[in-house]
Amino acid sequence: MSAPRLRATPLPGIGVQYDLQTREHRHLSVVAHRDGTRTVNVYRTDDPDSCAQSLRLTGAEAGALIDALQPSHHSSSLLSPTDLGLVAERIEVGATSHWNGRVLGDTRMRTETGASVVAVLRRAEAIPSPTPAFRLAGGDTLIVIGTREGVDAAAAILGRE
Repeated sequence: MSAPRLRATPLPGIGVQYDLQTREHRHLSVVAHRDGTRTVNVYRTDDPDSCAQSLRLTGAEAGALIDALQPSHHSSSLLSPTDLGLVAERIEVGATSHWNGRVLGDTRMRTETGASVVAVLRRAEAIPSPTPAFRLAGGDTLIVIGTREGVDAAAAILGRE
């Protein structure tokens, strides 16, 4: 079986559309919008040019889907968070979040939940190990690791508007 081909088409002012023909001759596309959102389209089998289903995802939802479709590669020398009873999740700081423009330390997240922010994704940049003085911005995606309860509590803190 030949490798699937992904065709990219620039969409001026919008982003890029990626088209994939599956081995079952299904047409799928993903539109990567300039604002970080994604639209996933599934086309009809009887008319591959007619969209049967369209789903709009936020940047954080698209990241979660990517993680589900292709989990991180594991090295035998590295411990998986799940081996330690921990979970790692992406949590987005909304534009209307109480924390937009405030420093990470003000959240008291680690003190209150035991969960740690191990990185912040901002646009196309990853900021590893942010300090308490790191200023949060709407649209930031925080990589948080901790117990299930701790990460849920961290999400509740970050979701405050």
